[in-house]
Order: sequence, then structure tokens, then C-alpha cells
Amino acid sequence: MSYILASQSPRRRELLSVITEDFTVIPSNVEEIVPDEIEPYDSPEYLAKIKALDIAKDYPNDVVIGADTSVFLGDFILGKPNDRQHAYGMLKALSGNTHIVITGCAIVKGDKCVSFSVRSEVEFYHLSEEEINAYLDTDEPYDKAGSYGIQAKGALLVKEIRGDYFNIVGLPIGELNRHLKEFE
Repeated sequence: MSYILASQSPRRRELLSVITEDFTVIPSNVEEIVPDEIEPYDSPEYLAKIKALDIAKDYPNDVVIGADTSVFLGDFILGKPNDRQHAYGMLKALSGNTHIVITGCAIVKGDKCVSFSVRSEVEFYHLSEEEINAYLDTDEPYDKAGSYGIQAKGALLVKEIRGDYFNIVGLPIGELNRHLKEFE
């Protein structure tokens, strides 16, 4: 049995390799539109599911893993920044506050689909203008939801986390590993 990761994220690739080295990467190009009836906190799991199902239709004998991570400040979703100014605004909003990171995962093989979400809380230090601008001068914020990556220099912004660290990085490998056993 082989695994397919339906994501182009290098962080997810690295994390999945903790579980298994036997996987290929086939990113889904499905349009990521969340229907109005889906609650915001349920959107990462919904998106993970449509990504996994999109790839699984062409690979019915493989186990396909989809994932999607969202950063929430209150009920507002902080996506990937469009530019430096957008990233600055997100980091300023996160400064001194606690936000929620939810990663939805879906595992599909043939007609079987298992999905779940993992939720973690992240509290940021109060950030000075200098700290925000120094972080924005790195390449890190621009391809990440919420404009930061906890696995590198973004860790310097974080005061405390509650929950699964790997969930915040983008793939809750402990829980994923347990669900993958259902497909053995």
C-alpha cells in the first residue's frame, strides 16, 4: 500500500516522512471554495476532504491524505498574506493575543473516507514595530497562514502554545498516524 500526500507544502512533506517514507506528492488543484453552510472552524476539515477526494478519484488503490490549516483570530480567518503590508497587519493583530490554529485532515482510500480536525492555541508576545519588521524582512511570513511559521524564526514571536505543536506547523502527525492504522 502506498500513500499520496495531496499537498505541495514542504512542511507537510517533512512531517509525513516521520510516519512513512513511502509516499508520493500529488497536489490537488481543486478550487478551495467553502460553502456558506460550513461553519468557519469546520472549513479546514472540509477543504482537506475535497483535496483528498480530488486526488483519490484517480488513485482508488492508494491512501490519499489531504490537509488544510487555518489561523483564526476570533471568528476571522487569517489566510496567507498578499504582500508585506497585509502580513504586517496580521502580525500586528496577533501581537499580544491568543489565536487558534486548526488543521483539518482527510484520509481516503476507495470509498472509505475518514476526516478529523485538530485545534491548538497560540499566544503571541506583544510585538514591537522593530520585531514585526525584522520578521517581515525574512522570507518566512509570505507563504503561511497568519503570516508566520512557528517552526523557524516565527517561534520567536510565540509566548505559549496549548495543544499539538505539529498541528500548528501544518500536520498533526500523532493523530494522523492513529487514523492511518484504520487503513492497514
